[in-house]
Order: sequence, then C-alpha cells, then structure tokens
Amino acid sequence: MKNPILIFLLTFFILNINLSAQEKIMVWPKGQMPNSKGLKLNIEEKKEGTITQIPETELFAFLPPKKERKQMAVIIIPGGGYYKLTYDEGGFQIAKWLNTLGISAFVLNYRLPTSPDLIQREIAPLQDIQASIKYIRKNAAQYGISPNQIGVIGTSAGGHLAATVSNISTDYTELKGDWQNFSTIPNFAILISPVIDLGEFAHVDSRKSLLGENASPEKISEYSMQNRVTEKTPPTLLLHAQNDKTVPVMNSILYYKAMTKSKVKGSLFIFPEGEHRIGITNKSELTDNWKKLCSDWLKNISNQ
Repeated sequence: MKNPILIFLLTFFILNINLSAQEKIMVWPKGQMPNSKGLKLNIEEKKEGTITQIPETELFAFLPPKKERKQMAVIIIPGGGYYKLTYDEGGFQIAKWLNTLGISAFVLNYRLPTSPDLIQREIAPLQDIQASIKYIRKNAAQYGISPNQIGVIGTSAGGHLAATVSNISTDYTELKGDWQNFSTIPNFAILISPVIDLGEFAHVDSRKSLLGENASPEKISEYSMQNRVTEKTPPTLLLHAQNDKTVPVMNSILYYKAMTKSKVKGSLFIFPEGEHRIGITNKSELTDNWKKLCSDWLKNISNQ
C-alpha cells in the first residue's frame, strides 16, 4: 500500500520547486544604476519576508511551466509605506498565485526613498520600476512572453508606485543604446489597497518616506496620482476594502474618478471588509473573491 504521508511530502516538495523563484535578476547593467552616491550598503531584513534596505535593485522571476505559459507577464511591486518591502506577502505569494494562472511574474525589490545612498529620494523607486519594465520587454523572447502584455501589480505603497509608472512618461532610467527603444509605461495595472493621494487622504508614513517631512503643497499635488491620470493611462483594476483604516478607500475612488473623466478603461471593486489585508489569504470569503475578479479581468484584457 502506498504511503499517503510520503506522497503528500513529495507532492509538496515538487510544488514548491515549481513555484519558487527560478532566477534573481540584477536590473541595472553593471555601473549604470543612476541616482546613487556609491555607498556600499547591506541588505537589512527587519523580519522574515520584510526588508528595510537593499544595495541594488532586484527582480525575482517566477515562471510557470513552458507548456502552460501565457504571453502575459506581471511585475509585482510590494508595499511597505516606502520604508520597507513586504516582498513575501506582497510579492512572492502573489507571484506563485499568478503562476497557477499561467502568468509569468517578476517580484521587484526596489530602492526605498529612505536609503542614505540616494541623491534624489522620490525618483529612485520610479527609476527602478521603469528599468524593470524595459528589462522584461527587452528580454521577452527569453521568457516566452509578449513585450506588449507587460503589466504591474502594486499593493499599498507599491500601488502608488504602480500608478506612478502608469502615468509619468518621462524616462528617468538614463539607460542608453537599444534600451531607449523600450517604453516604460505598462500595458495594464492592478492596484490593491493603493496609496494614491498624498494630501487629505494620505497614508502619512508613505508621504513622509517618499517626499520627506516638509513636502511642499506643489510636490504633494505632483505625487498624488489622481492628478496625473490622462487618456494615456493604461487599463487599470482597483481593489480596496471599505473598512481600510490604513489607506482610506477614497484613494481608489479618487483614482477611478480620474480614470472615468479621462475615459481610461478599468474597474473598481470595493469590499465591505478586508481592512488593509487584501492578499492571497483573506479573513472572509467575500474579500477572497478579489482573486477571481482579478483573474477574469486579466483574461478580458488579454483578449482585447
């Protein structure tokens, strides 16, 4: 008789091999990471699954089996208030779920604006996601994906960065040569409990980390992403909980209102509960439906 415990352990082991990051990518070509003082920093891990400092931008590739792989790929931007990166809960877990849909995923560990190495704090995260989009488009054939189906998913402050790269077309990467042939704007965006507004409805810690303690009203308005939406903003899905006390739901409402005004395609789903914890595991079955909604939305835009 077959040993059920042994079968379970073997299955668990195989699944975890298939769903582990297959590659760590250093995004910037050697010696070309901009906006750096050249300090030698070490990775600082506050606790398992959360880091507070990285010396250089990293992408972690999670690829489904080739026979199941679709043309679509997503860069996942973890949150953490712009002072830490929740790379496991807000990154790796989402990547593994996307792999079950046949979607390639790349988790981005971006430079935090609180890093002592930065020359200009507020543009560093944007530079990193812009370079990541260029990298994946440039190497799309290697990963068996389409350069025209590259999206972003951002949670919390990562949602702010996903919205930022969706709306700021200025290329801050300073990359030369054939890198200039690739757009920095994603083809679509998914924003989960996103920080959008840095004014009245701001997550104050995110604003302080990104812009500093004494940001001017002009700078606050500039980095409040509802003010940057245009008809060129990519299709966007927003997911938020009404009872989110960390990032008020008005952040998503303001962004969707701006999308509607500019005739940007997209959807907004507001759950009555879920707080600031919408993720792969959720407290309620209702909130857990975000994954089905997201999967259906992705299928819809891939057929357009």
